[in-house]
Amino acid sequence: MFRLDPEDISFPDPELYDPDGGLMAIGGDLKPERLLFAYQLGLFPWYNEGEEILWWCPDPRFVLLPNEIKISKSMKKILRDDVFQFTENQCFEDVMRNCKMAERKDQDGTWINEELIESFLKLHQFGKAKSFEVWQNGELVGGFYGIQVGNVFCGESMFAKVSNASKAGFIHFTTKYQNEWELIDCQIHSEHLESLGAKMIPKIDYLKILKQQIS
Repeated sequence: MFRLDPEDISFPDPELYDPDGGLMAIGGDLKPERLLFAYQLGLFPWYNEGEEILWWCPDPRFVLLPNEIKISKSMKKILRDDVFQFTENQCFEDVMRNCKMAERKDQDGTWINEELIESFLKLHQFGKAKSFEVWQNGELVGGFYGIQVGNVFCGESMFAKVSNASKAGFIHFTTKYQNEWELIDCQIHSEHLESLGAKMIPKIDYLKILKQQIS
């Protein structure tokens, strides 16, 4: 297992190192520079608050191709009836903090701590991290955030305070950027995103697409 040096922003090459389960490295820090470098390599942090930082690059990778998104009849009606309103980058920190508080199936804690929020806020100021908000009657009821690497959007987390809010937001923005985003990285499997068309692909295929975006 690779243990990262906090003074050296480096990671093992995910094309050459393929550990069982996808855990690539332990330790390091959550500085904006390291976070951005990790996402450009295909890694992401995921661990419980209070534990050492764990860096992952799972094989296979759970992704969504924007032109393959599935929209049910009921969701088409919700979008057509303007049940929700949508904005971008209007309240990045609020979206992150709502994601931090969201309850998740089979998950007791959260990896979204204050250090991560601070670093993502800096990446947002640099134009690297983005938030997508869902509103209803003037209240923030859903949203998601992540990092964009070229035409790949690396989704980090989403939340919903009312039924269908996060799903509507995800569909709205995936459709809006269908011709710009080549791929949405969903990281690990969820039934929620699978119902929208996300699927598993080999890690090497994901890394190949990602490398094309930064070359």
